[in-house]
Amino acid sequence: MTDILIVEDNKEIASLLADFLRKENYVVSVADSGEKAWNLYERYGAKLIILDIMLPGMDGYALCSKIRESSNTHILIASAKTEKGDKLKGLNLGADDYIEKPYDIDILLAKIKGIFKRKYALEEMTEGNLKLNMVNHTLFVNDREVDVTIKEFELLKLLMENKNVTMKKDYLFNSVWGSDSESELQTLTVHIKWLREKIEEDPKKPKHIITEWGVGYRFE
Repeated sequence: MTDILIVEDNKEIASLLADFLRKENYVVSVADSGEKAWNLYERYGAKLIILDIMLPGMDGYALCSKIRESSNTHILIASAKTEKGDKLKGLNLGADDYIEKPYDIDILLAKIKGIFKRKYALEEMTEGNLKLNMVNHTLFVNDREVDVTIKEFELLKLLMENKNVTMKKDYLFNSVWGSDSESELQTLTVHIKWLREKIEEDPKKPKHIITEWGVGYRFE
């Protein structure tokens, strides 16, 4: 999965920001339009999206709304549109934060580091009777350790991070196995089955991993 997706049609700004972020050891992708950004996001995902509003074709507002249909990934709008109404529109569509251009790169980097520390540096993630240990990559069900493979762990973690959001099968597969994987989409179905056998009281009537027919899966 990509760490940061920069959506910015000003190539100079995008290149400069990408260089700064890569020096901080983030995996960065860049898109200069809403359509390109959506294609990249569907294929690789992103932990954070830095989103300009004024884009050719699909604008930042439309892209923000489209992403929110299927993901809780962090969206930080960076825009020269500074009116209160513009900020409220972005936040109401699901953006997590809004920073005005021109921004101080040090302040932006500090915001990004804070986001990753709060959202992705947790040592443990707990939902009901399930607990994931991020340090040891272990799963506990009702306080008892359950053996899981790395892919099972990553898949469950991704679902738990996006609780109550139906995630498309292609997105889940590409995020966990990678779009260049030689595995097939059926691999995802098999891993979901294995996870249910390990975490559900009745795998045939799951309460945690819910199937949204024709779309994907949702964690509850």
